Amino acid sequence: MPGPLEGVRIVEIEGLGPGPFCGMMLADHGAEVIRIERPGGSRLKLGRHTAMDPLARSRKSIVVDMKQPEGIAAVRDLVRTADGLIEGFRPGVMERLGLGPEVLLGDNPALIYGRMTGWGQAGRYAQAAGHDINYIALAGALHPLGRAGGKPTPPINLVGDFGGGGMMLAFGMVSAILAARSSGRGQVIDCAMTDGAALLMSMIWGVRAQGGWRDERGTNILDSGAHFYETYECADGEYIALGSIEPQFYAELRRLTGLDSDPAFDAQMEPAAWGPLKQKLGQMFKTRTRAEWCALMEHGDACFAPVLSMAEAPAHPYHVERGTFEVIDGVTQPMPAPRYSATPTATPRPAPQAGADTDMLLAGLGYDEARIAEMRAAGAVA
Repeated sequence: MPGPLEGVRIVEIEGLGPGPFCGMMLADHGAEVIRIERPGGSRLKLGRHTAMDPLARSRKSIVVDMKQPEGIAAVRDLVRTADGLIEGFRPGVMERLGLGPEVLLGDNPALIYGRMTGWGQAGRYAQAAGHDINYIALAGALHPLGRAGGKPTPPINLVGDFGGGGMMLAFGMVSAILAARSSGRGQVIDCAMTDGAALLMSMIWGVRAQGGWRDERGTNILDSGAHFYETYECADGEYIALGSIEPQFYAELRRLTGLDSDPAFDAQMEPAAWGPLKQKLGQMFKTRTRAEWCALMEHGDACFAPVLSMAEAPAHPYHVERGTFEVIDGVTQPMPAPRYSATPTATPRPAPQAGADTDMLLAGLGYDEARIAEMRAAGAVA
């Protein structure tokens, strides 16, 4: 099935992390995404076969040397045919290549020019290097993550790179393409991971404004402060996760575990009681294995789940039934989300070898075999 973005063409300038994630999302949902890769580009530098990278799946690939005039001309010709372009260089790099917004929107006035950076296109941090951990730190999104008395703990690179970056840019590209199709006017999207990470904290800002969130990590309901929103070790060294916030779910937790007879657990929302109650729950959960707790509590209303490793998750019956993961060319990976009733998405294709579609894409622009051969001989394309 083509997916809801059938008929959308995106040119993606090769990068790492959030840019490819944006391209993956657009391709997953039916867009034609053409990945422009550099000779010896970033996927090769990571020492991986390209087909093993889910972030590069379902693309077309062309290798272009953007330091050569013929290479730049080919990129401009491709972008003339596109609805959008995404790039993740530091501000000014695309301009120095002769591929900045002024040039490309001049060629294609309806183009959506998506720019992915950590700090944004302007300002005191714009030219500074950084990674996810730095962006979420400045956004106020790292400080709350961790346990009481401990230091902030990075949530790998989910919040900045992917939630606040790639996913935010994908949303922005679709929104702007919709606007361009009605107005005929393109625009530039300045997608900063710091902005996106701050936006993901919106609910916590609201709770804080109402006096319901303390800046001391590990002392709040959602940050491991509360005994009913926590992970616990089981007898076999595995872990389970609880999220029994609402009274009815908390009551079900107590009923299933026999804690409804312990009056100490009546003090659910009294922070002073959370520490002692957490100790009681910790001792209780260590009396059975994770499988035994699952047999008692899984699929019910106690807001319970086993903490699964990446090795375990794809084999869990829930994921098998729903098809959350598939193996593509030997690589286990998540399938596209969300799901559509009328325009379902296709199973992703493996990431192509770099440059696999070079000749086909150039021929589609009207380049004849002789011109393509000359460009290849000169190293402008590969």
